[in-house]
Amino acid sequence: MNITVIGRGHVGGGLARLWEKAGHQVRTLGRDGGDASDADVVVVAVPGTLIAEALQGVTGLDGQVTIDATNLYADRDEAFPSLAHQVKSIIGGPTAKSFNTVFAASYDQIGTQRVTPSNLYAAEPDAKDITARLISDTGFDPVYVGDLDPGARLLEDSSGLARAIAGDIGGPYFYRYGRPGEL
Repeated sequence: MNITVIGRGHVGGGLARLWEKAGHQVRTLGRDGGDASDADVVVVAVPGTLIAEALQGVTGLDGQVTIDATNLYADRDEAFPSLAHQVKSIIGGPTAKSFNTVFAASYDQIGTQRVTPSNLYAAEPDAKDITARLISDTGFDPVYVGDLDPGARLLEDSSGLARAIAGDIGGPYFYRYGRPGEL
């Protein structure tokens, strides 16, 4: 799969390395922008307040499946129900929200866990299967929380909870969801 990741930081760069290791063709774009016209999937991994600015410098955004991995650390643009909806308004394709409830600092430790860590995601129907596959290809177990509306906003609003837990236990962590008897 051809994946264009917009954002070369901890999240974007880390995901790009994991997907390259899984055999995908990955292009990363940073502040200088670039062309995403050959992408099967576009991943947006920039601070939530920089979505419009980051996507403004990218050409070839034309309805691709999109995974929004942004997080909110300041006020959101209330013109959109979620950051994922803001991303969708620019790219226009089927959209998912994922990778915002896991810690990029721990990406290199995913495969060493006793059980496969979970990763929550919300997705529109035409983005659901591709997103689940790409989550699996990073080493996480995908856990679907529902459609983009209201799922994306639920995931975004949980980022404060994730930071609070990390503060209490002393840093990044993994989580696992499963039915009784599966863990």
